[in-house]
Amino acid sequence: MTTPPLRVLIVDDQALVRAGFRMILQAQPDITVVGEAADGETAIRLARRLRPDVILMDVRMPGLDGLEATRRLLAVGEGTPPRIVILTTFDLDEYVYAALQAGASGFLLKDVSPEHLVGAVRTVSVGDALLAPSITRRLIERFAQPTATPMPAGREALAALTARETEVFRLVARGMSNAEIADALVVSEATVKTHVAGILAKLSIRNRAQAVVLAYETGVVEVTRPAG
Repeated sequence: MTTPPLRVLIVDDQALVRAGFRMILQAQPDITVVGEAADGETAIRLARRLRPDVILMDVRMPGLDGLEATRRLLAVGEGTPPRIVILTTFDLDEYVYAALQAGASGFLLKDVSPEHLVGAVRTVSVGDALLAPSITRRLIERFAQPTATPMPAGREALAALTARETEVFRLVARGMSNAEIADALVVSEATVKTHVAGILAKLSIRNRAQAVVLAYETGVVEVTRPAG
């Protein structure tokens, strides 16, 4: 049985960006671009009608911005929500951090290479987070507030994790993939997937990106801030 191609919606207020991404993605046999939008309102309307698997979402757009569009699309509702990848010109954008809190699966810089763009779509489509550890760490160090009340879950929820789940949670927060975690813990990748699914359910969070943010905000992984 042939697997249907991944359905992608491109949202950016720059026509050249949309055209470039479409050209790259449409060249792949397992990906099809089902639509384009230049603002958040249009993105929401098209997403609800076209049911894309992945949305590439710009942040700064006229009218409704990408952050609010992400929040609305990932709010609890019917059906399976799309995986949303935030597009940004800057790797330290406060809106990107807020989007990860809202449930986005990760972020990409707009000057991403064609290979990385295609890889990103495939990565988030299977539920993995798109978080380069070095960039994510700098992003969190700038915007995370460990003393603030964390997203949908807090320290109390972390107490529900088993010792092994807590161990896996820390490794997820460091940007490790399931395969890397499996190697580190000397278990099967299937076992890691089971642990990750259990962690997300117990913490009431949507995906691995939110797990990373929560880990820093609750102090499970410490934020290292520059002195002075």
